[in-house]
Amino acid sequence: MDDEIRRHLRALRASLTLEEKVALLTGRDSWSTTPLPSIGLRSMVLSDGPAGIRGPLWDERSPSVNFPSPTAVAASWDPAMVERVGAGLGSEAVRKGVDVVLAPTINIQRTPYGGRHFEAFSEDPLLTSVLATSYVRGIQSFGAGATVKHYVANDSETDRFTVDVRVSDRALREVYLRAFEGPVVDGGSWLVMSAYNSINGRTASENDLLSVPLNDEWEFDGVVVSDWTAVRSLESARHPQDLVMPGPNGPWGDELVRAVEDGRIPVEHVDRKVDRILTLAARVGALDDVPARRRVATVEPHAVRDTARAASIAGTVLLQNDGLLPLAGARSIALIGEGARFARTQGGGSATVVPGSVSAPLEAIGTRWPDAAVSWSLGAVVQRGVADLPAGDVTTAEGLPGMTVRYFDAEGTLILEERRVASRIVGFDPESPVVTAAAVEMSFRWRNGSDGNVARLGVVGLADYVVAADGVEVAAGSLRTGPDDDPAAAVLHPPAEVVDVPAPSEVTPVTVTFHPVPGAMPDALALGVGIPPTTRDADELIAEAAAAAAGAEIAVVVVSTSAEVESEGFDRSSLDLPGRQDDLVRAVAAANPRTVVVVNAGAPVVLPWRDEVPAILVSWFPGQEFGDALADVLSGAGEPGGRLPVTWPDTEADVPVSRTRPTDGVLDYAEGVHVGSRAWLRAGVVPAYPFGHGLGYTTWTIDEASASSTVRVGADATVALRLTNRGDRTGKTVAQVYLERVSPSVVDRPVRWLVGFASATAAAGETVAVEVPIEARAFMHWDDEWRTESGSYALRAGFSVTDLPVTLDITVEASEPVATRSTSSASAGS
Repeated sequence: MDDEIRRHLRALRASLTLEEKVALLTGRDSWSTTPLPSIGLRSMVLSDGPAGIRGPLWDERSPSVNFPSPTAVAASWDPAMVERVGAGLGSEAVRKGVDVVLAPTINIQRTPYGGRHFEAFSEDPLLTSVLATSYVRGIQSFGAGATVKHYVANDSETDRFTVDVRVSDRALREVYLRAFEGPVVDGGSWLVMSAYNSINGRTASENDLLSVPLNDEWEFDGVVVSDWTAVRSLESARHPQDLVMPGPNGPWGDELVRAVEDGRIPVEHVDRKVDRILTLAARVGALDDVPARRRVATVEPHAVRDTARAASIAGTVLLQNDGLLPLAGARSIALIGEGARFARTQGGGSATVVPGSVSAPLEAIGTRWPDAAVSWSLGAVVQRGVADLPAGDVTTAEGLPGMTVRYFDAEGTLILEERRVASRIVGFDPESPVVTAAAVEMSFRWRNGSDGNVARLGVVGLADYVVAADGVEVAAGSLRTGPDDDPAAAVLHPPAEVVDVPAPSEVTPVTVTFHPVPGAMPDALALGVGIPPTTRDADELIAEAAAAAAGAEIAVVVVSTSAEVESEGFDRSSLDLPGRQDDLVRAVAAANPRTVVVVNAGAPVVLPWRDEVPAILVSWFPGQEFGDALADVLSGAGEPGGRLPVTWPDTEADVPVSRTRPTDGVLDYAEGVHVGSRAWLRAGVVPAYPFGHGLGYTTWTIDEASASSTVRVGADATVALRLTNRGDRTGKTVAQVYLERVSPSVVDRPVRWLVGFASATAAAGETVAVEVPIEARAFMHWDDEWRTESGSYALRAGFSVTDLPVTLDITVEASEPVATRSTSSASAGS
């Protein structure tokens, strides 16, 4: 931003009264900032965004492109792909009128039990930092602001509003802050979101970390926005906390005006915050007198969907393969699993979006192999809670798709009537009709699928309810959250009950009337109806699936978690696949030796049957193009280009860092810098699949490697590699470089740590050269400042943290480095 614009912004600020200045510092409502027409400032719209841009409406009337979850995107280990996804999100932000994208989530995947694991990039600070930097650049290339969150150490969900994370300065700098440094310093993120939790006794919005290193060392010049309701006191106004969300109520307002007037808080603190808000407004084009920098969203919707599909393929990880994949062809395919038909595209929570369409594996595989007999079996129940009613099962009284929804005030007067296609109504702002209404009525004709006289209907929300069938009341009840539930539970995971509805015919007229009750989040509510899980016998379902597998040439089993298992608001209590899915895989593998298992989960799960199947793919939460992307990978039209950004355990007992539950309000990061693969190496436990692992459809060797034999303290290094594709088709690999301390050290070093990586693609038999830059920071540790231990190190190059066939010796010294030498090594496969 040039000096002339900065002078203009300061002049605008100087023209404001104290009351106007303070008004800018709290949101106008749940999702927008306060406008000031007197200076040509419009309101700015904020929206959640890690898996897609939701926009002002959280429903089917304003669909969003659902991208793969951030872990799936990060599994590509490809900054160019990540930037492409970021640009897709930026394009969607412009299309939906969104100025600020509340993403990326770059908290560290400290433990696989973290409930929001799928929404973050990686267990490794360097990988997270590099990829998040590209993500930010992609979003902001369209003139929408990216928000790196949640600053900082917000790595689990249990008691997230109140937990005090105790973490050493060294671990903060080398692990948790390191992830933020790249996207702030190199990516130029326009916003940072302060977290709910405390760090070493101080809440994130009142913490010195907002000054050092964020503003003072990293020279961050953007806006620090609070997580929603995270600012709880006037004290935070003394810190570089700039914007309180949501509004219009908050802890600042009139109290902050009085605090400035009586000298308790200097006006310079307020002016600094206003300058940041106006700078953001200038950047996103929200000021009349400042030329807009926003790009017109010229990217066609199909091109954005193509990006989502390409990202899903690029992040799919081939864990193991005995040659079954890719499938050259098949006369018959038994497709098995709940997720094969009802695609699990994203995790639960505020990151959830409503896509306009979803490609499910069943449909896509049938299209890819049109001459094959493709069957589907449920196999095992994954669903927990109430699922949305299938769109084809619900019509209005007039026969139109969807249901009629009516909203009434306290006197019973009709406020609004609308037709909605979705079976769940969500409001997340104080003006939403579902939030303001005293009663909400859903009326629909339900194709209930009952083969008897009774159908089971799920009722969802925070309300008293009455269910009527064909005009006769059949059930009533009260839905409430528990006293220990997350405050957002009423929207993200509303309470539900299942009622019996008389169903003497195939179609039943149903009316559900809700009387909402206040929740912990007064401006947010979700109400709906749906279907509960099937009550069919579990052994019977497995037997049916095994029989289908036995009769088919190929069996493809999709095992999955769901938004009820992995979500914002709670941590995982188990890494097992839900339901009887492990038993299902074993039965199918026993029935058909040509079985492919697709793991459709956002975070690691335990796979006790992994030695019983020939091929395993991890699709993560792959976004709305799941089916087509999976068909591409299975057929070989696409390369499963992913490498694990997180370690996958063999058993839960092996997991070295597992605590998410505080003790007396404190969660101690006792492991220090030994997080992720570093923790596994320190524990000496072999996981099922190590960090960085992934096979692809070809094999690679490292034929030559070189680096300088010495490097001076504070200097960067480079590792040059020559890689050859030894397979019979074009393929991709990711060359990874790790560092080990060789000389004795007084510092508690990890066994080894990632210091650089580079993706490479080559045709069959082709050799390519790549250079992996190693920053000087890779040799440093934090001890009140960044320090470098001189001495001997080893640079290890290969294809995962444990598959490292090449070793280069390097000495760090204070003198100038000597000339570069070349080192060759024996080849190795991946």
